[in-house]
Amino acid sequence: MNRSPRDEEAREAAAITLAEYDRMAEAYRHGTADHDVSQNIAALLDAIEGEAPYAILDLGCGPGRDLLAFTELGHDATGLDGAAELVALARAKTDCPVLLQDFLSLDLPAARFDGIFANAVLFHVPSSQIARVLADLAAALKPGGVLFCSNPRGDNQEGWVGGRYGCFWDLETWRAFVTGAGFAELHHYYRPPGRPRREQPWLATVWRKGEAERQRT
Repeated sequence: MNRSPRDEEAREAAAITLAEYDRMAEAYRHGTADHDVSQNIAALLDAIEGEAPYAILDLGCGPGRDLLAFTELGHDATGLDGAAELVALARAKTDCPVLLQDFLSLDLPAARFDGIFANAVLFHVPSSQIARVLADLAAALKPGGVLFCSNPRGDNQEGWVGGRYGCFWDLETWRAFVTGAGFAELHHYYRPPGRPRREQPWLATVWRKGEAERQRT
């Protein structure tokens, strides 16, 4: 459970995970259609500096639920997912551009986005690859841009859960990963709201692209 795959093993893990999402695309769409992540959307948008509308990347957009929400709020939203079936659903649901890209091979324009919404998605990236993925996301943000992440929390274990690879970090470990990529922490909270901590399995964190990254852009 705790061994981190390296390079080719990580790519194999990603391919298997994405194939599982392709297989369950319709069931996933139905199962998540009513999930309320308005708290997370607000956390991202409230942290972005400057005047709206904002350029938003919905990373791991799935079937397009949140991508549509950003558009309805008046923002310039772009989706991205590595599962072709989910990308097709998102394109059918919205008029937004939706990129088909594996997180381990991101090809994003530099300094394009005001905010990146990574809701329930980066936990699929193995620990051996997360620094590179976070660096790619930092490069895609404008100076001072905001990254929102929501991940299932745990005791720093990673491995297979069903047909998908997952990492379950505590706050301190996740903080080390993201600050190491040049982000400054703004705040964090646990979800769902209003419950005892033992009933809050999700860790939400909000980050600003740091000064070092601002100077390199």
